[in-house]
Amino acid sequence: MKKITLLIAWLFAISLWSPDFGDAADKPKGNPPIITASFAVEQGYYGYVWKIYLEAEDPDGDMSRIAVQVDQLGYGHYPTDWVMIKGPFQKQLRGYLQWNTFSPRAPFLREWTHITATVSILDKAGNWSKEVVFPFEFVSGGIKKVNPPPPFDREGLPRLGYIHIELVEPTMGAADSRRED
Repeated sequence: MKKITLLIAWLFAISLWSPDFGDAADKPKGNPPIITASFAVEQGYYGYVWKIYLEAEDPDGDMSRIAVQVDQLGYGHYPTDWVMIKGPFQKQLRGYLQWNTFSPRAPFLREWTHITATVSILDKAGNWSKEVVFPFEFVSGGIKKVNPPPPFDREGLPRLGYIHIELVEPTMGAADSRRED
């Protein structure tokens, strides 16, 4: 009985000194996806069709979903929107996410409303890419057309999916009607 107690005490002591002991099963296997390039314009009018361009790769070929988190100055955080990655793009993708910024929950957004979209990619093993942050400001005039830079300057880039987040105008009392998914 004394030997068993000593063995248990010894194993417990080793687990305290070794930070990876017991954590290995909790860590995802494989490699995380890598976002290698990204681009989005930083201004547009309310209702603007905003395109967020992404190029990413995953050595394991198991990219699963794109997470889009939006924060709005004066309102807060919206629930995360998920875009599923189709089979041909699970190893490597280059294309854009499309978001029609008009919302049935807001007949208008005030000039200079700021939002931030944070995008990351999750693979099937549970690995996350690093986040990419895209600021955007709603303005009504003086918007000049901006062509995407390489590698997104080619015709025929595929749409990877739609962003389904409905913005609100916080000054209209809509802050109490937040939708939690």
